[in-house]
Amino acid sequence: MSWRAQLNIDYQFQAGRTITRHTHTGPLRILQSLYPEGDAVCHNVIVHPPGGLVGGDTLDFGITVATGAHGLVTTPGATRFYRSDGELASQRTHIRLGESARFEWLPLESIAFSGCRAENRLNMALSPGAELMGWDITALGLPAANQPFDKGFFSQHIEIQGLWLERACISAQDALLLNSPVGLAGHRCMATLFFASGSALPRNQIQGALDAARAVIHHHPLGTVAGATSPNRQLIVVRVLSPVVEPAINLLQQIRMVWRDHFWSLTGTAPRVWAT
Repeated sequence: MSWRAQLNIDYQFQAGRTITRHTHTGPLRILQSLYPEGDAVCHNVIVHPPGGLVGGDTLDFGITVATGAHGLVTTPGATRFYRSDGELASQRTHIRLGESARFEWLPLESIAFSGCRAENRLNMALSPGAELMGWDITALGLPAANQPFDKGFFSQHIEIQGLWLERACISAQDALLLNSPVGLAGHRCMATLFFASGSALPRNQIQGALDAARAVIHHHPLGTVAGATSPNRQLIVVRVLSPVVEPAINLLQQIRMVWRDHFWSLTGTAPRVWAT
């Protein structure tokens, strides 16, 4: 039996407080809204009780953040794409930010198990003045458990409308991509952190964010396989490769902390679920 589930989250800013309303069908929920930083920033955790996707499963997330609101979404664990007998397993996320809204999209990693046929799509749209910090973390197989990614494929689509588009299809049979020095170089985790704005950022602010990220990278064990760039005036991107997930997440979490301070004068408050 295939699961088809949908979760819609709507953030509003009312009387100095970010509040959320949500609707769902199928096995998708959010836990209660939390305010570890005060009323202005609302933290939520998405829960998918089945724990993973098999062929034919579809998860759809629709997130809107209204003017002045600041939402943060994460997950309590990895999204698992299991082996499929032929059908595609799909996760689709659509995020829309109103003017001067802020949002943090921080799900834990997606794991592509051997034999999966999986698609992960992230589509975002930002109004003028809106700002979004997010990441995408993908693990191919479970190398630490001697479960390599040796069958199937993982398709990925990341898009900020009118600003940035990345698409990839990683086949377990593509040894050149997986192992070449100009591909993944034998690493089985790839991660991207991005900061995007609906308006052009000042050049000194972009340079400050790059300098801060590069300082963290320089002192991190993954420093030789990570880098920070700014392809345009509205986007800053950090990319990292790692043999396993944990060091990559650690690096992105550190950069998120310094970017929160740099862009928003906020501390690097971590979602409580990460500590459990």
